[in-house]
Parts: sequence; structure tokens; C-alpha cells
Amino acid sequence: MTGHDHYFTAQPASPDERRAITVELAGRTLEVETAGGVFSPDHVDLGTQVLLRTVPAPPSTGDLLDLGCGWGPVALTLALASPQARVWAVDVNERALDLVRRNAERVGASNVVAALPDDVPDDVRLAALWSNPPIRVGKGALHALLLRWLPRRAPGGEAHLVVGKNLGADSLQRWLAEQLGPAVSVDRTASAKGFRVLTVRDS
Repeated sequence: MTGHDHYFTAQPASPDERRAITVELAGRTLEVETAGGVFSPDHVDLGTQVLLRTVPAPPSTGDLLDLGCGWGPVALTLALASPQARVWAVDVNERALDLVRRNAERVGASNVVAALPDDVPDDVRLAALWSNPPIRVGKGALHALLLRWLPRRAPGGEAHLVVGKNLGADSLQRWLAEQLGPAVSVDRTASAKGFRVLTVRDS
């Protein structure tokens, strides 16, 4: 087990040391709870900051997905920006899901549903998908993850993925375009601080 993959498991090995941090999300200053054993427990990581600063406003209604939610910066942003939408915060890490639930309650985001991947009903179609995907799970696992969720976009729904340039953003863009076919476009819509934002939408 490496220093990177402990938060990709259902029960992370790191101690569950809870702490409160202050963050800026959806134009608000919020105090949230984080812990060891989740991704970027001490701040909103740079990739997620790039994602949140560059994507368009989410749809006001429908099902929205934060894929690989961690303690919840993306899910909370979606929920606060679109209070009439249902926001799925999906992760395999049980500690992360507990934190998302607690943070949603803390900030008054009652429209967040924290769920394991298999707990999202098969008929849910996504008006938007935002993700800082877990690149370090390995190429095979990452590809399987994206091919599971990207086809669940509703007609007109967009997915926005932030990926480090040095972690293969450009090759991932080409691979997604090949896999998803001509009915779907995969465009680089932003580039900042060593990160690319890839947008998947209907052609």
C-alpha cells in the first residue's frame, strides 16, 4: 500500500483524526470537518480549485454527481449552487462518505446524497458530472470508473473532469474521445496551474 492509495479503500488505514478547517466554497466561507484517510484533508486541493473556478454554473435541477467526493468540496459546491437539484456524492471510502454527510448537514445542504457507487440507482441520469478523478488508482481502474459513469449523462448533460497535465490529461482526453465515439466531444476547456479541465458533452 502506497502513500497515495490508502483513501481508495472502503476502510482507510490512516487514523480517523477529525479536524475542522475553513474553506471558501460557492462564494461562502464555510467550516467543514475532515479527517485522515481521505484525499487532501487539510485544504481544497489545487486541482479541485481549478475545476471549481473554471466550470460553468451547474444545472439548477436534476441529478448532479461528484465522482470521488472525498470530504465533499465539489458536492457541497454543487448543492449550494443548485439547491433544487439532487447531488450524489459518490466514493468507495466510507470515512469520506461520513464526512460528506456531516458537512452537508453542517452547511445546510439537505440535497446531498452520499453513496457508494453501487447504491446509486441504475435509472439515475446525470444533468452534470463534476470530478477530480482518482488518477492514482491506476489506468485500468480509472478507465473502468469513467466508462461506468460518463455514459450515464442525461441528454445535454456535461461532465467536467480535472486532471494534472503531468498525470496524463492529454492522453486521457484522446482515449475518452476514442472510447465514447463521434456522438460525444471531449474538449479541453481550461488549463491552469498544471491542470487541464476536460469537458465531455454531446457533439
